[in-house]
Amino acid sequence: MAFYPLQIAGLVLGFFGMLGTLATTLLPQWRVSAFIGSNIIVFERIWEGLWMACVRQATVRLQCKFYSSMLELPPALEAARALMCVAAALSLISLLIGICGMKQIQCTGSNKRVKVYLLGTSGALFILTGIFILIPVCWTANIIIRDFYNPAIHVGQKRELGAALFLGWASVAVLFIGGGLLCGYWCCNRKKQTFRYPAPGNAVPHPDKPRNNSAYGNTAHSKI
Repeated sequence: MAFYPLQIAGLVLGFFGMLGTLATTLLPQWRVSAFIGSNIIVFERIWEGLWMACVRQATVRLQCKFYSSMLELPPALEAARALMCVAAALSLISLLIGICGMKQIQCTGSNKRVKVYLLGTSGALFILTGIFILIPVCWTANIIIRDFYNPAIHVGQKRELGAALFLGWASVAVLFIGGGLLCGYWCCNRKKQTFRYPAPGNAVPHPDKPRNNSAYGNTAHSKI
């Protein structure tokens, strides 16, 4: 099958994008404590994620605690949880569909068109996964930046962008590139099949056929 390196590159990038999605969902470094003004406390650092909050001190090791109640969480955090869970599940489904579309897998038989469509579907789902990640990551970053420059919020309650957000943006870029490669592979094979199998034209009768019939008829008439 042509363009075989595009399949490998797209699936490898999709695999790394899936790992980045899972890491972004589980890491607690979405919001980290800001060291500004009189809040220069180097002995304590606060991390807030989707599922837990962690405190790291100089003399005590890292301590993490899961959120006690989902009803007490802000709506933005609940929406981010839901979107990231959907993105993690969607990335896994996309990778499995892409693997089934590879040439070595025989679950689709010898029908190459089915395999091409499976790879195209996998690429589209990878791009959709990136969109699902991009929404909560950008939403959370916007809230952090807005609160950071809000003078009504106390300095001790202000937060900075955590490492999980940057990992989420990197995962989105990887998923977009991998999905774009698979979708490009699908488009190239679709055009190739279109040029290889042109639409059949209307059947035109041979021009010599009526003349031969008429000649045969005249011969028979002369014999009679």
